[in-house]
This record gives sequence, C-alpha cells and structure tokens, in this order.
Amino acid sequence: MIETALYLIPVQLSDVELSSVLPRANMSVVSEIKHYIVENVRSARRFLKKCDRSIDIDTLTFYELNRHTHAEDIPEMLKPLAGGEAMGVISEAGCPAVADPGADVVAIAQSKGLKVKPLVGPSSILMGLMGSGFNGQSFAFLGYLPIDAAERSRKLKEMEHRIMREHQTQIFIETPYRNNSLAQELCRTLPGHLKLCIATDITGPGERIVTRSVKQWQGHLPDLHKVPTIFLLYK
Repeated sequence: MIETALYLIPVQLSDVELSSVLPRANMSVVSEIKHYIVENVRSARRFLKKCDRSIDIDTLTFYELNRHTHAEDIPEMLKPLAGGEAMGVISEAGCPAVADPGADVVAIAQSKGLKVKPLVGPSSILMGLMGSGFNGQSFAFLGYLPIDAAERSRKLKEMEHRIMREHQTQIFIETPYRNNSLAQELCRTLPGHLKLCIATDITGPGERIVTRSVKQWQGHLPDLHKVPTIFLLYK
C-alpha cells in the first residue's frame, strides 16, 4: 500500500523497453494510483498500459495539464490528494516538473503542505550533462533559445560570458525540426575554442553523445532533423 502523496512518475525518453530505463518500484506505485495529472491523456494511458497490462484504464481519472490549461484550474486537480488519495503526475517524456508544466501543480502541492514524491527515471538534461565531460557542479538549463535572431545572438553571447566568467555549463534545446539550423548557427557564430556537446536520442537505439570544439564540428555536423537533441556548451 503506497502512502498518500503526489508521485512524480518519469516516462521513457525513447521507444524502448520500460525495464531498461525505469525501476520496478515505479511500476508498483503506478498500479495503485487512481488519479493522474498528465500532459496528454492519450499518451499517458498508453504509458500506464505498458507499465501494467492489468490496469483498468477506464476506472482512472485524468486531469490534463499543459500549455492550454488555465492557472486557476490547477488547484482543483489536487482535490483527491487533499482528500487522502495518492495522485500521479506524468509528462510526455522524461521527468515531470523539469522543463515541464507539471512544475505548476508541484508548486501548489508544496504551498498546501501536501507530500510530493519524485520517482527515479531518465532526464535528458542530466544524462546529457553526465556524458558531456562538462562542469557538473555549476550548470544552467536555459530551455529554448529566443526565436528572434538578434535576441538569440545576445543570448549566445551571454552564455559565452557565463562559461568564461563563472565556469558554468550551458544547456539548451531546440524544436527538433530546427535542430540543424541551430547547430549550424552555433558553428558559425561561436568562438572555435568553445566545446559543444551534441546529445541525441538519449537512451534510444540511436543514442549519440559527442563533445567536440566548435571548430571541430564545422563541416562535420550530424543530421539532427527531428531527432530529440540536447545542446551543451563549455570551455
């Protein structure tokens, strides 16, 4: 019997066997939860069935939390938890509440004194950092860079200053269909001595985590079109 808490349930990053990336203990928790806050109901249902085929999906309650959700609707989702029932949070991939709308519901749970229990699972941000060889004691995840060219250029310059002044690893992502153009821009505009790690398809069959200098990447970039990718910069 699990305790009453808001369980943050990681999801695999790629289409692999769950047992290769998620602990068995997670499956036991999932089999007991009846109320879920999810980024997408359809994919959450599919994930839960992979965890435990015996789960009767139709008896579960799902609350959808994504960019379309109104902030005033979020506290209502936690009513089962406040009433003594365990709840789960599931994002589309990776760890809930890390670069993910699940952070909003966790913040509310914390403000109400409700127990929060993060479960073990894959994070592309941390796994990319682990494999990069960069500073793991001081790092920043910046999410998506600005779309506007001038703002993006300023952001890259700011990142370069942080690397040199604070010895801080800079981590960021791009919409998968724009990965190639971003990688080309990095090679075109950043100093050649900076190190760039390109981490793709983490935990998947095509996983590739490679660190080179910006100069070494020039003319040798892999095809990143629509491939899940994390970019990391350091000196």
